[in-house]
Amino acid sequence: MSQPNTQESCQAEHTSACTVREVLDRVGGKWSIGIIIAASDGPVRFTELERSIEGISRRMLTLTLRHLERDGLLTRTVYPTVPPRVEYVATDMARELYESLVSLTGWAQRHREAIAAARDAYDRERGLAG
Repeated sequence: MSQPNTQESCQAEHTSACTVREVLDRVGGKWSIGIIIAASDGPVRFTELERSIEGISRRMLTLTLRHLERDGLLTRTVYPTVPPRVEYVATDMARELYESLVSLTGWAQRHREAIAAARDAYDRERGLAG
């Protein structure tokens, strides 16, 4: 059985709340965590995010920013300058997540080598190592 598309299922009923899984999929997404952490420190510009989030493409950054803004986790402000200046900042709801996300990323950083070693040992035991 296939999993429902998060965006489609959240949109299915405009008045119905997203499930916990849908919310966790959004805030725990590959790029969302870094964006929320960066925007929680104060206003951040697109190019700053692009430089600070390793491996993200312009398209994926744009899509993720739109999703986070739509979900009420970011506020986008466009300043009437030439060229236009756009800043993103975390909402109160996103800032409430900040400590949890920093703890999660810190845990991942501390344990990434142990996890890699465990994966290698698992693969060797099962003859999966290449």
